Amino acid sequence: MSFRSRLLAVMSLLWLVPQPLWAAEPLKIAFVDTGNTGRSLMAETLAPGFAKGLSRPVIFISRGVDVDPFDAAPEANARLLMAKRGFDVAQHRAQQLTAQDMAHADVILTMTSAHADKVRAAFPDAKAPVVPLALYATGVSEPIPDAWGKPMEAYEAVLVQLDRYLPLAMDRAVKDISPRD
Repeated sequence: MSFRSRLLAVMSLLWLVPQPLWAAEPLKIAFVDTGNTGRSLMAETLAPGFAKGLSRPVIFISRGVDVDPFDAAPEANARLLMAKRGFDVAQHRAQQLTAQDMAHADVILTMTSAHADKVRAAFPDAKAPVVPLALYATGVSEPIPDAWGKPMEAYEAVLVQLDRYLPLAMDRAVKDISPRD
């Protein structure tokens, strides 16, 4: 059998296998907290690990609702905890949530209900749902408290919450949010 004959045989078999007409648009999730130097940064860093194996690709950003341009580097304890997990977040710089972020995100997951209220007030025409992470993941409202300026134990408590809520939120988002046209 010639090379061309073998190629045509393989191509004819591929015709029988159902193929998507286009690649799935990734699900776009934004994590939002106050300054984008602790909780939301940690959520953005950890989320891809929880999104592996899902039926749809997911991409993440993190933003703040009140970013301090003079304090834009990751919090030291957040950086240390992420390093213990194998992530180097030292180059991260806080970014303010923008209208463009809102226009492109499929869901905005905040760390507290106050963050969600602030986002909704700033972007009243937003199409994407704006929901506290714990509420989105479990149906129960539980804030992920700000650890800024607190001892390492406060950051470790945030990490426990993120480890609990992120996988549940990823599963729900993939099931509930349809790809955009």
